[in-house]
Parts: sequence; structure tokens; C-alpha cells
Amino acid sequence: MSGNSNNMEISPYRTIEVVPHQTEWKKDYANEEKKIKNVFKDELINIHHIGSTSIPGICAKPVIDIMVIVKDICKVDMLNNEMLTIGYFSKGEYGIKGRRFFVKGQHNRTHNVHVYQAGHYEILRQLNFRDYLIAHPNEAKKYENLKQELSEKFKFDIDKYNDGKDSFIKEIINKADQWAKNK
Repeated sequence: MSGNSNNMEISPYRTIEVVPHQTEWKKDYANEEKKIKNVFKDELINIHHIGSTSIPGICAKPVIDIMVIVKDICKVDMLNNEMLTIGYFSKGEYGIKGRRFFVKGQHNRTHNVHVYQAGHYEILRQLNFRDYLIAHPNEAKKYENLKQELSEKFKFDIDKYNDGKDSFIKEIINKADQWAKNK
């Protein structure tokens, strides 16, 4: 999920492809979770599967998004080499202040890791977004349809793809926040 595309790259090597939901995405997340836990050790507070691949039944880009919550974001930079040994390249904050972002697969990306210090506003925002779409399959289907349309229209332009999702994502975030407060 990205409503912020300020620092996203446009690359002729990255094709935007939205594919049917894959049952192995859950297993793939679990495998990466183990590796990431071994890197973050005592700094880790929690880890979550987020993004469209975490929402059962909807089409998504085949990239597993993982959110890691840590005690001290400043200590994460010291783990860049360890993350590299399990295949993740550091991208620094990458457009979101207070985040550390890692990718696996430069041009053929398979995983994104978003690391936040406990209390960062993005944590609740992303978890509410995911949980709301899981609980509201009709909204998830609308999101899926939008992503499919945008992936066909902007097959090689990640910025325009993300910009096309922005207003829908903001609308869902508002609904998800209200929903989370009332449940």
C-alpha cells in the first residue's frame, strides 16, 4: 500500500503486474518472517504481513509486504549488512520519515520490508487498512479492480500506478480508522 510516491523510481525494468491471489503468499511471508526475526532479534517488537498479498482472495502485485516494528529505529541502520545477507537492499527512509525500507530483488522485486519504531503513525494506518479490507470483501474487490485497471494502463510507470490508487487508499484509510474505533 502506498499513497506516497514521492521517491518511487520509474524503471523500464520493473513491470507492474497484478496477478490472481496465490495461496503460497502466506507461506512465503512465514518463511521470510523467520529470517527477519533472526536479523532483528531483541530489537523486534512485532512483525506483520501487510499489503494486498495479505488480503485473501484479491489480485495483487506479487510482492510480499512485511512490516517490522522495532524498539529503536536508529539501531536498524546497523542491521543493513545482515539484511543484505538474506537478500534485502536498504533504501533508507524512502519517502516516509521515520521508516527504514528494504527490498528483495532490485528489478524483479519479490518482497518489501517496512520498518517502523513502535508508535509510528504508519503502523496503525497499515494494519487498519489491511484488516478493514479483509472484513469488507466488497471494498477489497473495488481495490482489486482499480489495481488491475491501473496496472494495464501504467504497466511501466510505478509513479502513475501509485498516484492512481492514492484517492481510493485515502478514502479506505478514513473508513478503516472509523471502523477500527467502533469495533
